[in-house]
Amino acid sequence: MAIEAGPIGAGQHGGARRPLGRLSRSALSRAGRAALLATDRAPVPDAIEPIVQAHRRHHPQADLALLSRAYRLAEESHRGQTRKSGEPFITHPLAVTMILAQLGAGTTTLVASLLHDTVEDTEVTLDQVSADFGPEVAYLVDGVTKLEKVDFGAAAEAETFRKMLVATGDDVRVMVIKLADRLHNMRTIRHMKPASRVRIAKVTRDVLIPIAERLGIQVLKAELEDIVFATLHPEEYARTGAVLTAHEQRPDELLAPFAETLRRQLAEAGIAAEVTVRPRHCVSVHRVLLKRAAAAGADGLPQALQPADFGRVLVVVDENADCYAVLGELHTCWTPLPGEFKDFVAAPKFNLYQSLHTAVQLPGGAVAEVLVRTRAMHRVAETGVVALGDPHQPGSEPAPAARDELDGTDPARPGWLSRLLAWQQETPDPDTFWSTLTATLSDDGEITAVTENGDRLHLPVGASCVDAAYLLGEQTGHRCVGVRVNGRLSALSTALRDGDVVAVLTAPAGEPSGPAAEWLEHVRTPAARLAIERWLAEHPAPVPVVETGPSDDRPAPQAAPAVVRGRAPVAVHGRPDTPVRLARCCTPVPPDALTGYPIRGGAVAVHRTGCPVGDRLRADGRSPLSLAWIPGAEPPNGYRVALHAEALTRPRLLADLTAAISAEGVGIFSADVEPPRELRVRHSYTIELPGAEALPAVMRAMLRVPGVYDVYRPGPPAEDPADRPAAAADASPGASAGRNEDDPADPGVRPSWGMHGRSAAFTGGSGAGGHGGPQG
Repeated sequence: MAIEAGPIGAGQHGGARRPLGRLSRSALSRAGRAALLATDRAPVPDAIEPIVQAHRRHHPQADLALLSRAYRLAEESHRGQTRKSGEPFITHPLAVTMILAQLGAGTTTLVASLLHDTVEDTEVTLDQVSADFGPEVAYLVDGVTKLEKVDFGAAAEAETFRKMLVATGDDVRVMVIKLADRLHNMRTIRHMKPASRVRIAKVTRDVLIPIAERLGIQVLKAELEDIVFATLHPEEYARTGAVLTAHEQRPDELLAPFAETLRRQLAEAGIAAEVTVRPRHCVSVHRVLLKRAAAAGADGLPQALQPADFGRVLVVVDENADCYAVLGELHTCWTPLPGEFKDFVAAPKFNLYQSLHTAVQLPGGAVAEVLVRTRAMHRVAETGVVALGDPHQPGSEPAPAARDELDGTDPARPGWLSRLLAWQQETPDPDTFWSTLTATLSDDGEITAVTENGDRLHLPVGASCVDAAYLLGEQTGHRCVGVRVNGRLSALSTALRDGDVVAVLTAPAGEPSGPAAEWLEHVRTPAARLAIERWLAEHPAPVPVVETGPSDDRPAPQAAPAVVRGRAPVAVHGRPDTPVRLARCCTPVPPDALTGYPIRGGAVAVHRTGCPVGDRLRADGRSPLSLAWIPGAEPPNGYRVALHAEALTRPRLLADLTAAISAEGVGIFSADVEPPRELRVRHSYTIELPGAEALPAVMRAMLRVPGVYDVYRPGPPAEDPADRPAAAADASPGASAGRNEDDPADPGVRPSWGMHGRSAAFTGGSGAGGHGGPQG
């Protein structure tokens, strides 16, 4: 490399000034060393000169002597070792350190990077590194040192990643060095055997790329994605690359003119801004290509890529307020697209990313995406946690606004990492740890829900209300009895969406509570799953106790048959093995009187006798079938029953009712609250009973809640007990109760058939005109 020298200084002898010719490489080296000596700086080895130059752009006062010592130790230790490519091994730590220097990493990180393979591949020990460079560098080197296969066998890779994650929990720079190390290895992956290339690329795709995304190091993540894409899908990579090459050979007649117009518009508005066109990388273009191909156009054919699909316009300003000023100019001068605006400035993403996103329509109908951010936001958007500086160095503390609002942790030790480390401690098996780790990191994205107190909850896409409850704390999850999403009661299995407002309802302190086994069907986060499984293991389901003596004036019950979970609970007379379906309109439960009607597919719909839906089926010409309950048989998930609770409206009524239901070991499938009328309100619940015998206890528990004056199952009123046989008058929990005779006939009052009426099911079978109160 030759550099043109400038004119000789005025103090030089010889009269007229004359230009110097080109200097040789050796002359430049001597001149550089002379310049360093003249400034009282020790010379640095030529091999790390490019690293020093890149490092000084970010850290002008860096300790070059420390870097020089680290390089000399690394070079001496690796001397004689070569890589698969045949190059000296020292080229690898130099390349990794150069990547980190370009990202802006601190001096301590660069020193550890130069030494990161010495303990693993040479005779250098951790004690020696600690003595020569300090415990901080030794910790980073140890964090990225692989575990030996001799000691761990097939589990070595999983346990190595576990070790690195634990070390990253204390110092995120461990993972930053590992990512740079993997990037250089991926750049030279062509020298590996085909099987090794595929294995390394898959691990990079499943673990390291998602971690780079979560740490916000986008420049590193994008290059890793492209190399993995080329390694695992070479044909698709070649096709996408050809599309990119063809586009680059054509003049940009859309985004570049738009960027220039926007630049002039902002200058006229007095907003200092840099406006550039940022091209998409290969994988990003491939994703757009797949999206276009999946969406048919007006002619029914897949859509082709548009010029605006190859890049986005980036606007970089000085202050936060300027971001919104740019947005105002954009939406004033061009037509914004509805639904495309996202404000990640006021609500940063979980990986510290901040920008305004919008899309505007250009003349001719084309759409351009625009990103707006400050210079500080741009550094974080490109290099993530690296832009925060060394967490242990003075003056590197992050701004308070950048802290994780859920747990208040330093973003250099992000909350998602703390939660990941929490569940890995409870997963000692390497295979289980590895599969859970890859499943956790493979989520397509994360959502942000907000509690009614303003706390932000970062959850994977598809997470349910149960996940949100356990994210607030294990005890909060165990005591959860219900949830409100955006102000409405929702099932615990509801999948949350980005921006949802969540309120977790918990049982009062001191009351029995705990998760149900069914919750495992809709949890997504490992921490919630492990907490539920642990609680269920510590609290096995109790064996039901059968009463053997008479109670009140009722005859002694017979011994209950063994419960067979998962078997159809209803038999059709004359049609063995016919599939049956319990109707959701009337939710029959043993020993309700039943009527069945044939439906499509050869199945039989089971309704309570008198159900209006069943009566309509009979009116339509369907012949009723004779049914009977099968003793001891229960559906796989228990019985689903609808209940209404009539009450006087008051604060905390909903929480008290849901707590009462949960305390009986019953799950709430759905809930609804009607608007109050004349200080009265009706709550409607659909509950899932572990067994039919639990229904009366649940209804009594609800009736004991202050303010509740009736609890009943919706449906038609049963005939008067005086008109029924005595056996029917002694019907059990599932029987429909008679109407309250003392209810006024005022049309403004809803009739109720339940526990305060002449219900034989709960009062011991009173005669006509008798009134029985609820049983305690």
